Amino acid sequence: MVLLGHMRNILPAVQQTLRQRHFHTSTVVSKTQSGRYKVTINKDRPLTYEMANPPHYLAHRKSWNSWNTSNIKDGNRPSETAIEDMFIRQFMTGTWHNLFASEVIIKRQHNIIRIAGIITRAIMPYKIYFLTGYTEELLSYWLQCPVKVELVTIDNKKEVIFKYI
Repeated sequence: MVLLGHMRNILPAVQQTLRQRHFHTSTVVSKTQSGRYKVTINKDRPLTYEMANPPHYLAHRKSWNSWNTSNIKDGNRPSETAIEDMFIRQFMTGTWHNLFASEVIIKRQHNIIRIAGIITRAIMPYKIYFLTGYTEELLSYWLQCPVKVELVTIDNKKEVIFKYI
């Protein structure tokens, strides 16, 4: 009898804690934050053109960065394309160590993969020509399709800065 009376006292406390734990009330925050860079106090954070565009302009201003025709009939699955793009970006970062001033842009058009980017003139031109040929040959062999590397050179990385926030 004592045990039953003790359970009656515990039951409302358990129900109350369950209500408190599983029912949350808060104000709705309709703030879009992802894909945006925070403004610094001194406005000294450099942004490139690609970084300066907010996410809602992705389809309008940056669609040329994501040409992809590999998902047409008998094309690669999207997962294979994503893995290949990750591999290409890692390969380019490792081969062209500390030379890229912009993002590596991968354009897939029919059976050709075009890799574009902006690099600095930190090494001699003949080394740039060698790395271009080396990259095209190895990636063509590994990916089993023609690969074309298209590069633009600049003097230093500060030329790529579009604005400061």
